[in-house]
Amino acid sequence: MKPQDYENHTRIVPSFHYFLVPLCFSSLLAGIVFTILSVLNGGAIGTDILITALALIVTITVFFLRSFVCKLQDRIIRAEENLRSFVLTGKMLDNRLTMEQIIALRFAGDEEFPKLCEETVKENLAPDVIKQFIKNWKADHYRV
Repeated sequence: MKPQDYENHTRIVPSFHYFLVPLCFSSLLAGIVFTILSVLNGGAIGTDILITALALIVTITVFFLRSFVCKLQDRIIRAEENLRSFVLTGKMLDNRLTMEQIIALRFAGDEEFPKLCEETVKENLAPDVIKQFIKNWKADHYRV
């Protein structure tokens, strides 16, 4: 895999971001439009409402599933980084670190991780700033 750094660390899954999400929204929009047209033309709206409801259900399900996976992954990252902190320093992560800060800190190499954790707590660094401070980038190719 290509080396990861600040410029290319975000992950886009084309089949999800460019196909599934637009397909969900366009299906929902089409269902709404057909339902409105059926109402305006005085036609039967039962099938149109059913299609719209199914499109809404699928769209909401896709976003809930994505949300659940990301929340679980955040919990795993917190546990991994707590373990890493304990191994490197003998202490767990500071409770003042936010989840977003911990996620950013996971990209720091072991040699700079403890100091960067301290700086983050002391200066309340934003996740983007943390990532920019990292000199030895530790790649995460498995982030959802």
